[in-house]
Amino acid sequence: MRSASSPAPREELSGGEPVAINGGGGRPPDISQMSPEERANRLFNRVMMLAEAGKQDSVQFFMPMALGAYSQLPALDADARYHVGLLQLAGGDVPAALAQADTIQRSVPNHLFIFVLRAHAYQAQGNTVQEQRAYADFLRHEQAELALKRAEYDDHRESLTNFHTEAVRQAQNPRRPTS
Repeated sequence: MRSASSPAPREELSGGEPVAINGGGGRPPDISQMSPEERANRLFNRVMMLAEAGKQDSVQFFMPMALGAYSQLPALDADARYHVGLLQLAGGDVPAALAQADTIQRSVPNHLFIFVLRAHAYQAQGNTVQEQRAYADFLRHEQAELALKRAEYDDHRESLTNFHTEAVRQAQNPRRPTS
């Protein structure tokens, strides 16, 4: 779920020293020298990588820093709210992630990130009816939204493509609602 403009992923050596996966080494950059947007994106990417790796203790450690970085931005656009919602999902705060989806919808009613956040949130809650609805809403609005060529869609192209695949799969083989 990292953006295309994100830096290369990093891993930690057993001693805790971060090293770039792409072969570069050395110390991580001093985030205090980054713009607020760069800092927020860097921390978002770190938390998402840790979440994907199943390192929940590290997710919980970096989560306050990442959310704090977003709270320091002068305004949150749909992309930033999507990032915040994904962070909240990674931290287990489903209602807060749904609130981000609702806020995006108030400003951009059919934005694809609304449906992605909702599907993941409802899946976490085990609410298959609402999850299926989010997938269907995504598919219904996808072509028109992608035609708008929003920069954030390009930044999250892989995530949107993967979500599309899952939405189609869900449409063809919907899960039975759970009670």
